Amino acid sequence: MEILSKDQYNEYEAFASTHPQSCFTQSVKWHDVKNNWGYEVVVSRNAVGKIVGACAVLIQKIPFIGTSFLYSPRGPVCDLHDKAVLADLKHGVDELAKRYKAHLFKMDPDTLITDTEFMKIAKEMGFEHFAGPEGFETIQARFNYRLYIAGKTEEEILASLTQKTRYNIRVAQKHGVEVRVVGQEYLDDFVRIMQTTGERDGFNVRPKAYFARMLDALGEHVRMYMAFYEGKPISGAITTNYAGKTCYVYGASDNVYRNVMPNYLVQWEMIRWAISTGCSVYDFQGVSGILDESSPMYGLYRFKKGFNGQLDELIGEFNFVYRPFAYKMTDVAIEAKEKLNKFKRMLKGNK
Repeated sequence: MEILSKDQYNEYEAFASTHPQSCFTQSVKWHDVKNNWGYEVVVSRNAVGKIVGACAVLIQKIPFIGTSFLYSPRGPVCDLHDKAVLADLKHGVDELAKRYKAHLFKMDPDTLITDTEFMKIAKEMGFEHFAGPEGFETIQARFNYRLYIAGKTEEEILASLTQKTRYNIRVAQKHGVEVRVVGQEYLDDFVRIMQTTGERDGFNVRPKAYFARMLDALGEHVRMYMAFYEGKPISGAITTNYAGKTCYVYGASDNVYRNVMPNYLVQWEMIRWAISTGCSVYDFQGVSGILDESSPMYGLYRFKKGFNGQLDELIGEFNFVYRPFAYKMTDVAIEAKEKLNKFKRMLKGNK
């Protein structure tokens, strides 16, 4: 086990950026996005000193309680069935827990709920497992819709889409919708459209500064796509391309010109990027695990399902509790804060 110094991060990045178990949230560059968190990297090496496992850890200090929360998003990066490597990485996390007085370590590896072998290993190591039925109870979405594209051409993938999705792509092209990779000069437009989408679909939108950090930090591993109709930006998306996976992270569409189907063409252009860079998967990211047509989230699933991929149920979160009392107190503080924020919103609504 080794906790890396910053001058060793390039070695880690070379490992993380090529490992099939990795994700963009395990890149050292992700800390530049989550810049209000602390950051450490734990690695496990083989007999000749080569990295064979790693775990990038975000560290959030909890004020007033004097403790910290450790989180490895989509970690660890290793063979998830190698008990020796997993134990070595856990030893490194234990050292971080001592250093930062952590009450909890959380990880949510990218593996399926059917991975009973990893489930057994993690529980034997003392982790508690959590997986909610809808899939949004966890930090990372637990149900991801994915298109597996390894070894396939554009023509083959396009032909595999549902007839309606292919038709909608052609509708956008026929109406002259233009999809371009754009820079931060279009962030104001993207955020404006995101706010429209958030109001329509009922979710909070991150501030412009967050998206700017994401585009800056991830560099060649991220793109912002924008769809234009009659010269106006009407739809957009931010997607990552890292470790053989292209992930659709944020998407937005205006309330006008939805009839020209810009979202379908944006998705197709991002899929083309995944194909051209040799990715094995295009990940549409989260959908609800409740596939009831009456559910308010079903429309999102129906849209993604049109690209004829598959719904992957991921294994969920694993928590290791170091300080049970501080863990409980933190939960109480978070619940109280949520109630206070709800009360403030009610007061604001009555003004």
